[in-house]
Amino acid sequence: MEVQLLREQEIFPSREVLQDILGKVYDVWAELETIVMQGELALTLEWNYYRDAKSWLCKVCHKKKTVFWLSVWEGFFKAGFTFTEKHLKGIADLDISEQIKEDFYRAKPFGKLLPMGINLDRQEQLVDLLKIVKFKKEAK
Repeated sequence: MEVQLLREQEIFPSREVLQDILGKVYDVWAELETIVMQGELALTLEWNYYRDAKSWLCKVCHKKKTVFWLSVWEGFFKAGFTFTEKHLKGIADLDISEQIKEDFYRAKPFGKLLPMGINLDRQEQLVDLLKIVKFKKEAK
């Protein structure tokens, strides 16, 4: 069973807190953080406690556009994206794992938004994630 972490509003998800709760997965987190904040992506990470979710979530943005969300779970962290119907062909054309595509196409829509969630616990998974991030960043 998946257990979401970072539920206590008074404990900010600092580097030390993330290292402690993610353990060996923290290296994957740190690499992702470095890649998205530097170079061509130049994204910003904004941590906020959301009362409706009852947890700390990290909004990853390019200027004012939310590219994706990060949440921390026991043993992994999750990247969450939302797309619309006009993005379906672009996602189908991406050179990413077929499993990610299948999960995306099976996901239940939220109104007009189509959710994509990716559980991350290994460095190799960052390759597919970054392809999706670039697609989302450039999508209109």
